[in-house]
Order: sequence, then structure tokens, then C-alpha cells
Amino acid sequence: MTSEHMEIWHNPRCSKSRAAKQALDDAGVSYTERRYLEEPPTAQELRDILDRLGLEPWDITRTGEDEAEELGIAGWSRTAADREHWIETLAHHPKLIQRPIVAGDKGAVVARDEQSLKSVL
Repeated sequence: MTSEHMEIWHNPRCSKSRAAKQALDDAGVSYTERRYLEEPPTAQELRDILDRLGLEPWDITRTGEDEAEELGIAGWSRTAADREHWIETLAHHPKLIQRPIVAGDKGAVVARDEQSLKSVL
């Protein structure tokens, strides 16, 4: 059992998100559940989590969502100059954020599979 406290950006309607939450429960980890669709992250929180993930905003964007198609995201350029536009878009359209994101003392991951989640446990 670890004393580390973690946070999971969770969507209870997503099976991968539910599986990650169950894995945290099974591991006996203390965590805060953030229902990010109800409590969207700010642009600064997104910058912080992207730094922890070592990823760019387009790496955590669900480009297959209807909302992404409506915004034309597939055609957006992916350069350092575009980074803030992507971050602001994710802050205003949290449904486009990949899930679940799990963060703790050992780092952060998009925990879409068991191996990713184990890397931060």
C-alpha cells in the first residue's frame, strides 16, 4: 500500500476510465476523482498536466469526436506556435480530452491500458 495520493481525470461513461479507477481501487491507492466533463481543467491545468505527461495537446485530443469534426481539428497544424490554441480549445471542449489521465508523484499517464497505469503506481 502506498501513501502517495493520485488524481484521476475520470469520465464514468468510459469503460477505459472505469477500468483505471477500478485498478486504483484494487491497488489501494488514495486518489481524487475529477469528473473533468463537469469540472473542466483550466488552460493552466492543461499546461501543467501536459508537462507532466511529456505530451503536446494534440497528443491527448480525441480527434474522432463529433465536436472535433465540427471544429475542423484534423486540419489544424501542430507546431509550437499552435500549442496555446489547442490548449484553449481543450479547456473549452473537455469532451475532446483523452481519458483517463492519472497523475501522481511518479508522473502522469493517459491510462488507456493496464501497462500505462502501472507505470505510475
